[in-house]
Amino acid sequence: MTSRSPFLGDEERRARLAHRQLLAPAHRAATVEQVADAVVGLHATDAATVYLSACTRLTEPSAAAVDRALYEEVTLVKLLSMRRTIFAVTEDCAPYVSSSSARAIAVKERATLVKHLREGADGWDEARLAATERAVLAALAARGAATTAELAVDVPALSETILMAPGKPYEARQSVGSRLLRLLASDGHVRRCRPRGSWVSSSYPWALVPQWPDVPVREAKAEVVRRWLARYGPATVEDVKWWTGWTLGDTRKALADVGAVQVQLAGGPGLVLPGDEEPESGSTGEPWAALLPALDPTVLGWRGRDWYLEPELVPALFDRTGNAGPTVWWNGRVVGGWAQRSDGELVWRLLAGIGGSEARTAERAIAAEAERLAGWLGEVRVTPRFRTPLERELTG
Repeated sequence: MTSRSPFLGDEERRARLAHRQLLAPAHRAATVEQVADAVVGLHATDAATVYLSACTRLTEPSAAAVDRALYEEVTLVKLLSMRRTIFAVTEDCAPYVSSSSARAIAVKERATLVKHLREGADGWDEARLAATERAVLAALAARGAATTAELAVDVPALSETILMAPGKPYEARQSVGSRLLRLLASDGHVRRCRPRGSWVSSSYPWALVPQWPDVPVREAKAEVVRRWLARYGPATVEDVKWWTGWTLGDTRKALADVGAVQVQLAGGPGLVLPGDEEPESGSTGEPWAALLPALDPTVLGWRGRDWYLEPELVPALFDRTGNAGPTVWWNGRVVGGWAQRSDGELVWRLLAGIGGSEARTAERAIAAEAERLAGWLGEVRVTPRFRTPLERELTG
């Protein structure tokens, strides 16, 4: 006689989002670091996402608090890591993310850059690249912080260009500096400092960072999966593989190392950490609404999304390459999208049905969240880096 795996249905999964990912008002956090750990890492490909994702989950939303964590206390570190995506993770989590993901990406980035330099620039090889890297690090040590353009004054090689995709209709030139600083960041040698301008700016200087402890790769992968399952579980093997960007073999090994336990989901088998396989006691809690920004980690937390996102909503809320736009949530489901117009007005639209008297409750809660967001944004205007059909329509 075999025992059946515990069943964790879609409603249970949606209820867990309220507190594990700090989305319901009653579960918001006091610090930016608590927010980052609640989602393992904040997406940072778009500079504004870190601020919007963090402040949505803070009891007292504050862009200044995010600034302090990123640029003054440096308790959050941006790393090119899982899925070649930039994540802002806590300094406690950074060594594991670096060893499990960022270093391997840096190796590939270096090989790619060397190839492009050989094909599209004159006089470059591994030796010259290494010498240029040393010169950049020395210049940063002397300056403290500097933009790529400022560093090019000290290291003129950074101003040279690489011809990308020569002979193709989309050929273009990129500066050596932009690629090399990205590589040094992937290697964990430099970090982005406070942007020049507002927090939505993408013009920023660089600074050196202290080296993190050397964590064995297998141990690091297991720790990343442990943290992820604690916040995103239950989930499938495919979800973990997609989110990390690892091979299936590495994913399964990490899941075995943390002792992942099988449960039954509405769509098939899933996994949780030991001790997390039973439904949580009590009801689903108070109803809640949330306005999450483009590329928010919850929106992009799983490969299989049908339990919180109806497939027919995807064309309006995602761009053609899979980047999520701003979304409206009600009780753990994506029900619409929102945007900020040029005059600062926040507008939103429901795309999924909410029945009966619940619809009025939902609309009031969503309107309150929009008012809250507009209140702390003030005069700041945010346009997502990757624009989606509904976002464009709402702003138009």
